Amino acid sequence: MNRAKNNYDVAVIGAGPAGMMAGISAARCGAKTVLIEKNELPGRKLLLTGGGRCNIANFETDLRQLVAAYGKSGAFLFHAFSEFGPKDAVNFFNKAGVETAIENNRRVFPKSGKAQDVLDALLRLIDESGAELVSGNAATKIEKKENSISEIILADGRKISAKSYIIATGGKSYPGTGSTGNGYDWAHDAGHRIIKLAPALVPIRVKEEWAKELTGVCLPRAGMAVSQNKKKMINAAGEILFTHFGLSGPAILNASAAIGELLEAGEVAIHLNIFCEKNRDQLEKMIIGDFSRNPNKTLKNCLAERMPSGLAPVVAQNAGIDPAKTVNMVTREERRRLVQTAQNLELTVSGLLEMETGMVTAGGVDLKNIDDKTMRSRIVNNLFFAGEIISVHGRTGGFNLQQSWSTGRCAGLSAARFAKTAKADRAGSGAASDLQIRETE
Repeated sequence: MNRAKNNYDVAVIGAGPAGMMAGISAARCGAKTVLIEKNELPGRKLLLTGGGRCNIANFETDLRQLVAAYGKSGAFLFHAFSEFGPKDAVNFFNKAGVETAIENNRRVFPKSGKAQDVLDALLRLIDESGAELVSGNAATKIEKKENSISEIILADGRKISAKSYIIATGGKSYPGTGSTGNGYDWAHDAGHRIIKLAPALVPIRVKEEWAKELTGVCLPRAGMAVSQNKKKMINAAGEILFTHFGLSGPAILNASAAIGELLEAGEVAIHLNIFCEKNRDQLEKMIIGDFSRNPNKTLKNCLAERMPSGLAPVVAQNAGIDPAKTVNMVTREERRRLVQTAQNLELTVSGLLEMETGMVTAGGVDLKNIDDKTMRSRIVNNLFFAGEIISVHGRTGGFNLQQSWSTGRCAGLSAARFAKTAKADRAGSGAASDLQIRETE
């Protein structure tokens, strides 16, 4: 095989969202770029996002609010988002021919409702940028000499050398899509600290059998408090879905990583407030009014006018009241317990679902090992990181794809700049500050 053909300015390992954006960005700067993807077709995980519709981004235009969606680690993304935020991501895809629509909670989707359209646009941009895509050929080894990566060895024996390298291999969730966690091993072997991996944006298991009998019941907006040792640790609100194993839905998914951390220290309870927009007095007044208008109705049928019918008898039973009791026979004490239960329905967490089922992976390459302005490793001179492999993740609703677009672009531009600096230094044509890198469309 022609050795010259295997010499590049930038080599990107992983052609998921972050890797494709990195490759496009580097190639548009004139860098000779190759993307290496183990799957025959790139973007398999991208096709699963947003239920197959691809939640491209979240149109949160307040930079500080956007950063806050990523928790304690969000500040790391401040520069990447200031350079390429939600508006930029939407414009990027619009220019690529993907019309977008902003739905509830500022979630951005392609108007077609098809993730395939987003992937097709990215593949077209890769081709137009001049980047080479090597698919169906996994990177198996990364060779390091002194303080730099020297080459990548592929499964078929091909050796790829480049002036700069980007690892964008994703996390460990949905391993069937190719996210098997190899990138973490390579980063660790190269000297980086890996923050403990855990599932994030993942459903949870609960101990109560009655909860599992409510499979499919959805609370569009409920309050949720998470407690440990009778101390409230997390407060949230949002959509909650009962499943055959426990609980899911955006409110649960967003709190799951924190719940996982709490579980390491002991038992965790979740308290659901079915009527989170009412205080106790308002709720009791509403129930009294319902009872007065329907004195001969059974309790479960009367409650079913205010909550999912399957949940009504469960609330009554947890309050210690016979669901078949007519409301004109419900005592004041029973009504008090009913109000309390409806606003504090307690479940015991038995665990999170497995790592493979999480939408994203919490943990990854320690942020202290990465320059937030360039995504360049602080350990290895010519190595950059992008996407989920970095130890930062956001809430559900388009935030994690935005992180991929932003860090991917930042890494791609920085890697191209590093490669051109290396070329200039070898040619004796001046310092890096004399180089001007312009991304072309």
